[in-house]
Amino acid sequence: METLLLLHGAIGSSSQLMPLADALSATYDVHVPDLPGHGGRAFADAPFSMQLFAQSVLAYMDEKGLSKVSIFGYSMGGYVGMYLARHHAHRMNKVITLATKYHWDEATAAKEILMLDPAKIEAKLPAFAATLQQRHAPNDWKEVLKKTADMMVALGVNNTLKQEDHAAITTPVLVLLGDRDKMVTQDETLAVYKALPTAQLGILPGTPHPIEQVDAALLAALINRFAGQ
Repeated sequence: METLLLLHGAIGSSSQLMPLADALSATYDVHVPDLPGHGGRAFADAPFSMQLFAQSVLAYMDEKGLSKVSIFGYSMGGYVGMYLARHHAHRMNKVITLATKYHWDEATAAKEILMLDPAKIEAKLPAFAATLQQRHAPNDWKEVLKKTADMMVALGVNNTLKQEDHAAITTPVLVLLGDRDKMVTQDETLAVYKALPTAQLGILPGTPHPIEQVDAALLAALINRFAGQ
């Protein structure tokens, strides 16, 4: 049975991907790790970065004795999967990304971090604040947001994956985006798809950015179709 790793998004956790894991469990050996600092996992002694998260995935694979895997990554998790495909291709079978933001510059980062202000979240979205507290306990959810914002600022200054990096990825990639996604543009998604040598593109109908609003059965069907080729 082929191994499939599911990687969550920024300020997210493995628990959000369990409906998808359940939909795929009959076909794959599914693993859903939490990235450092997320889902109650301890913070690493380093700032959040794509490199840190990629090394965490490789360490998880080594711990579980997984020499080669396919990866599905949602949002930031997709970026981590692409980084692994670029720099550790020998450990990757295929990569599927959904709702991944590939374009980063200083203006983009400045816009994104506005949504990571703990004080505003507590004042305007108290239920979401409570969800974040529960999701990341015993870690301080506010520290998770701060470290994520710092990572985004760093990406804005120097995007970890550039177009020439995408052009060098030989791992087969399926690039997915919801047609109602307000965080990730179709233009940036198409630009990456066109740069990749062996890629397919899919647009999910009636689908916004939050993973909780994605049709898990439809997503599982697209993953199965691509990974089984």
